[in-house]
Amino acid sequence: MRILVVEDERLLAEAIAEWLREESHAVDVAGDGAAALDRVGVNDYDVVILDRDLPRVHGDEVCRRMVAGGSEARVLMLTAAAEIGDRVAGLSIGADDYLTKPFAMPELAARVLALGRRTRPGVPPVLRRAGITLDPARREVTRDGRYVSLSKKEFAVLFELLRADGAVVSAEHLLEKAWDEHADPFTGAVRLAILKLRRKLGDPQIIDTLPGVGYRIA
Repeated sequence: MRILVVEDERLLAEAIAEWLREESHAVDVAGDGAAALDRVGVNDYDVVILDRDLPRVHGDEVCRRMVAGGSEARVLMLTAAAEIGDRVAGLSIGADDYLTKPFAMPELAARVLALGRRTRPGVPPVLRRAGITLDPARREVTRDGRYVSLSKKEFAVLFELLRADGAVVSAEHLLEKAWDEHADPFTGAVRLAILKLRRKLGDPQIIDTLPGVGYRIA
């Protein structure tokens, strides 16, 4: 999944980003509300982790503008305020979930996965197709019961292919979802990941290439 972390505490933001990258997500970081709105305007995020007390543009206003602009990204709001009224206020402006500081990274990661399943169209907890089973929570992939060891990027690419449920997925979409904003759009990273996936998943081959269009799970 593609995730945006919006947090003005730099060390915390980088810690969250690093944790989620280890979970095979593509993660961008913004340090204030204005930068967050800029990124949301140009990138297709699945989940936005949004600190409420942000400089330049308050987190509440960022959330309001995302909702008003039709963003389909799910919002996990972070705050140091633990009062029920604060949580209700955050949810009432369009946030999908709420987490108070301090929090445990495994809980944050689990909430991100849960929100990702609620994107449109919805994603089941475990993805299955053509004998492949991918469990995002456990970061496990099997084919016909055989465990398949994948790198973080290979896992992310396979997730997007399975998520499409047989539909064609463009290389541009895979680059958008599996790599962060620093990825070179002219790189051969997607093609290389597909080649490695085919080798690791074994025969018979189940990833089709449609020249000039993209890839799909047969």
